[in-house]
Amino acid sequence: MMTSGLGLAFALGLSICATAATAGCNGAPDACTSANGTYHIVMPPGRDDPMPAIMFLHGHASEGLGTLSNTGMVDVMLQRGYAVIAPDGQPRKGASGRSWGFHPDRPSRRDETAFLIEVADDAAARFGLDRERILLAGFSIGGSMTSYVACSVPGAFAAYAPVAGSFWRPHPESCAGPVRLFHMHGLADRTVPMAGRQIAPGFMQGDVLEAMEIWRATNTCPDVPPAVRQGIYSVQRWNRCAPGADLELALHAGGHAIPNGWAEMALDWFEDR
Repeated sequence: MMTSGLGLAFALGLSICATAATAGCNGAPDACTSANGTYHIVMPPGRDDPMPAIMFLHGHASEGLGTLSNTGMVDVMLQRGYAVIAPDGQPRKGASGRSWGFHPDRPSRRDETAFLIEVADDAAARFGLDRERILLAGFSIGGSMTSYVACSVPGAFAAYAPVAGSFWRPHPESCAGPVRLFHMHGLADRTVPMAGRQIAPGFMQGDVLEAMEIWRATNTCPDVPPAVRQGIYSVQRWNRCAPGADLELALHAGGHAIPNGWAEMALDWFEDR
């Protein structure tokens, strides 16, 4: 899993226990239903104006309730005035939990990108969210799913924040257009190493730094910025990119987890430009 000295926590992947207070559809016990799946949502208290939201995609073998059970992360988002949307991936055949049909070269029972757009549209209409201010984020396989949505339909969400998950091989030759993207990864990650690894014959995780080069080219960022120390993170932020584009990479010394402070850092980045 992860080293302990940095206070890294919030490993979402397998945790699917949520309290009744956080489960369901904005207080209703059952999940929200859209045409092609289900999702969960919690709303910040005391707001009735069109509010921003974070749609967070769970890791492999988890589900939307696993996201909401991460109260340390979710509470930060709610306190900042964001609704939190937690979609459910597809059920796994013969196994518990859910996952995402993220890989463009492998068949999927559902068009995941269309489903996530559908969820964002449904939640915005049903709960009065600002559809133009929804950040798509995700952990592990959820981070890979986030990356592929950003690559194929960059305008689907306002920005993207994958954590510990990126492209798989073969890497995309190019992406559809500039995006705002903030990627975070642990240098000691053994589940999704920085350089990737083979999961099964012909099924290989990609290289995070190669992925950042794809994003740099997509965003037409001409330079490679020096890394700057920011707390426990080593941060590179590309400047002078295409209008409206934004690209940042934050690395930490830990393993396959969401670090304490990620939510604050991601929201600061999201609100900065």
